[in-house]
Amino acid sequence: MPQARAPRQVAELGRYHARVTGPARFDAAYDGKPPWDIGRPQPVFQSLADAGLLRGRVLDAGCGTGEHTLMAVALGLDATGVDSSPKAIAIARAKAAARSLSARLLVADALALDALDERFDTVLDSGLFHVFDDIDRPRYVAALRVVLSSGGRLFLVCFSERQPGTVGPRRVTRAEIEVSFAGGWRIDSIEPTQFVVTEQFATMFGSAAAEAWLAKIARI
Repeated sequence: MPQARAPRQVAELGRYHARVTGPARFDAAYDGKPPWDIGRPQPVFQSLADAGLLRGRVLDAGCGTGEHTLMAVALGLDATGVDSSPKAIAIARAKAAARSLSARLLVADALALDALDERFDTVLDSGLFHVFDDIDRPRYVAALRVVLSSGGRLFLVCFSERQPGTVGPRRVTRAEIEVSFAGGWRIDSIEPTQFVVTEQFATMFGSAAAEAWLAKIARI
């Protein structure tokens, strides 16, 4: 059973959450170490890569500090990572240089992916879908449809309503995913999975991982 959080920990996590939900939330998140930045790919995405499911040109939407983009590049794939946070992209570029990987990492708005004027065979979304409100969520799905080639696949991991409490990102239900991708998409599966979080936030959450959904979705 998860341990109760101390008042100081609750306050600290509350301040973090308030900071990352404001207008400059994405850049501000990288003033410290955000809970999702574990210094390696999320295990769920590493498993997808190990299974050979990442193919063709890869777009990592909301790439953060680039772990999934770099994972794809290390597999020999043509991968592009985009994030609205210049701080995150600067860190990602430094990682790429340190690992001698040639990765394309761009500061870009996920709601305006059409500005890339490119098509991709695989799109990765690690914790981006759940940050959008009811107005921006359809805009994001429409932007994904523009950049994903016909028959291409989206691998989306988002916070799940199965995660206890209210701290952290907005919870997403299976039904919300199904409704969001009802037209022009084929949902192959929606499976329970987990986000691994940093040690600091594991203490606060009472667990080393948060409950999530893995959705495998094809553009038709």
